[in-house]
Amino acid sequence: MPDVLQQRSISFDGAARVLAEATAEAARIGVAVCVAVADRAGHLVAFGRMDGAPLLSAQIAQDKAYTVSAFGLSTHEWWDLVRDEPALLHGMVKTDRLIIFGGGVPLIRGGETVGAVGVSGGSSEQDRQIATAGAAALTP
Repeated sequence: MPDVLQQRSISFDGAARVLAEATAEAARIGVAVCVAVADRAGHLVAFGRMDGAPLLSAQIAQDKAYTVSAFGLSTHEWWDLVRDEPALLHGMVKTDRLIIFGGGVPLIRGGETVGAVGVSGGSSEQDRQIATAGAAALTP
């Protein structure tokens, strides 16, 4: 087993494509959102706040991307994992930046997760749709 790992991560150019595709989808469905693109460690690489997007959505979008990077799960997958676990569900409120509703999805290139995109400003389902459209920008 190697002492050092080499892992790929999203570049600024890749993040800009994700951001462009996500905001294009948001415009197409008529929703003003914030979009955050993070690298595989959860660090912000690119961010955009569309005109009219709620101010609070800026941090939520970043936290959705961070949640995906930190745990490897899309944010909409969390509820099914915790809803029947009272201790976990109530303990989660103590976890900074953890978001458990739709709008955060992994960015995958060549079968490897290279980052995450988080979207906030619409409904949970709209945010998820927009994030998924952004993530599709990396499909070879």
